[in-house]
Amino acid sequence: MPRASAQDVDRIAGSLPGAELGISWGDRPTWKVAGKGFLVYRAPHRTAVDPTTGEPFEDLLVVITPDHEAKAVLVQGDGPFFDIDHFRGHTGVLVRLSRLGEISRAELTEIITEAWAHRAPRAAVRAHLGEEPDPLEGLGAPARRALQNAGLTTRSALDAASDADLLALHGFGPKGLRIVRGR
Repeated sequence: MPRASAQDVDRIAGSLPGAELGISWGDRPTWKVAGKGFLVYRAPHRTAVDPTTGEPFEDLLVVITPDHEAKAVLVQGDGPFFDIDHFRGHTGVLVRLSRLGEISRAELTEIITEAWAHRAPRAAVRAHLGEEPDPLEGLGAPARRALQNAGLTTRSALDAASDADLLALHGFGPKGLRIVRGR
């Protein structure tokens, strides 16, 4: 299985829908989607130093994970990902680009795609991953609950229900009908 490399980062990130290389954190190259960063090339800083030399790491990439649980999985795993005090309470995890060869290219693709998916619009994520759209997306909570309580949570069930049946549901109105019917 091919090992990951620093060059793979830009190739993978650049292949994701809507991803663009921009700037954040002042002057740092940052991969963004919908204006939100998901990978940041971090500048050397005294908060992340080589324990052997005491010198700041020069080749750090910050990966924005979806949540603290995902961050913990990466940090506690056998891979090259780590955390620093400066990032406690933040979902960013660090990795030295020079250590990416410790994981496979497939693993790196999965990690970067997950970071992108956390920041990308839901429709773009579903399309990229080949997932069916949520037929209840865009509905307010009362309309969503009405459909869920009636067991109408799939596209086929919604298509089979008449407009009158849907409008008869408590909490479901004309706006919900327009959203569900795509009008």
